[in-house]
Amino acid sequence: MTKAKLPFGAFTGIAVLAASAVLAPAVVSAEEVTINLWSRADRSGPLRAGNIVAAADQLNRMLETTGSETRVVIDLFENNADGFDADALDLFKAFAVDRGPDIYVLAHEWIGAFVEEGLAYQLDDHIEANPELYDDVIDTLWESVAYKGSRYGIPQDSEIRMFFYDKNMLRQIGKDEAFIEGLPALVESGEFTIYDMTDLAKEVVDGGAAEYGIVHRPNVGPDFQMLMKSFGIDQYNADEGKLQISETQLAAFFDWLKYSVDAGVIPANMTAWSWDEVHASFRTDKTSFIKFHGIWNVPAQLETRGLTKDTYFDEIGWTHSPAAEAGGAPANLSHPIIYAVSAESEHPELAALIIGLASQNYLNTAHAVTTGHTPINHGQAAMPRFVEEGWALRAGAPMLEYASFMPNHAMIGQYNAIVFTGIQAVETGRLEPKDAAAFVVEELQAELGDELVVLD
Repeated sequence: MTKAKLPFGAFTGIAVLAASAVLAPAVVSAEEVTINLWSRADRSGPLRAGNIVAAADQLNRMLETTGSETRVVIDLFENNADGFDADALDLFKAFAVDRGPDIYVLAHEWIGAFVEEGLAYQLDDHIEANPELYDDVIDTLWESVAYKGSRYGIPQDSEIRMFFYDKNMLRQIGKDEAFIEGLPALVESGEFTIYDMTDLAKEVVDGGAAEYGIVHRPNVGPDFQMLMKSFGIDQYNADEGKLQISETQLAAFFDWLKYSVDAGVIPANMTAWSWDEVHASFRTDKTSFIKFHGIWNVPAQLETRGLTKDTYFDEIGWTHSPAAEAGGAPANLSHPIIYAVSAESEHPELAALIIGLASQNYLNTAHAVTTGHTPINHGQAAMPRFVEEGWALRAGAPMLEYASFMPNHAMIGQYNAIVFTGIQAVETGRLEPKDAAAFVVEELQAELGDELVVLD
């Protein structure tokens, strides 16, 4: 059982009154109210749990100022599951034997499954009743905690997965600074398409500035979703709470993959690379022009390329995944981790209030700058620590306007794995794009059954 011991930060009297209302008359003076917290033990995000503990300490100081002797105690369980999917399954098991927590940390795509099992507390009323806690949350992030029109969580962090490009390689083939620096704006306006990006990468390769035009993750994962989004593929039917696919749009995405491989831009054996090879091609060997992955790559890029915050953007640029057609909208991907409250909690409003306190600028910034995550609140960009240490995160935050999210559906892992088999088949030349799309749709239907909507 862990008691909060961190210093109190300034907050409004509204929260104090709310806390008093939550705790009375259900408890009496001098009583400890225990809130159970479940969080995956994750070295890359220790403050996901730590900020809840700190928020409980803030709440206890608020209670002290009102003269109340009641105190909140956080009973923390840290699961050693290998990944958030395994952690979610372990959490289901805990609820099945009546050992579920009041607050839990979750990869956002699992929230729909917890709602369907009656294990997630609806937070819309709480959010609307506490604007001082939530009005500054970046609007697009609410999509990550929504299921069938209601919100069941609070975004704990965010990220950006985008295209990194090497500016020096463009200089080597004679591109001027106006083009190099203006490329992100061209992508954002829809003037520069994903096919244009392939053609540009081919120029870089043919000009001898790079060995590879575009590299991507070598295994199953969510990164490909932003490319699919560029082709109009919306993986989720929010009204029905089901996954969906368009064979026509998927074939168009696969057409672009084949075009890029045939142009010598994407390596045909890309899915056989190791992660070390993928990272090295952009960080140390500098043999690839574009790599699409996450913003958390920046610290390693700084180290391996010998850059600083003052020189980083002289050498590296960022763009969204360009639209497939001129005039279309670009896309990128964010994969927030979220806080959720159990619908079985004896103190759901108290648990929600603690989450709200943990989501404020000071505490969330401490998590963001130490783990390479973009902010959840607009105001964090002005925090002194964010200005000094989170310069890359501040630069990435505006990209959230075009962020998409993995569907909040428990079978998205199977969905992504099947789509990846199609990506492999096209890139290695085993299947033509149209045949690969038909194969993927057939496999999705077989594995997902009624949880899949086929649009065409």
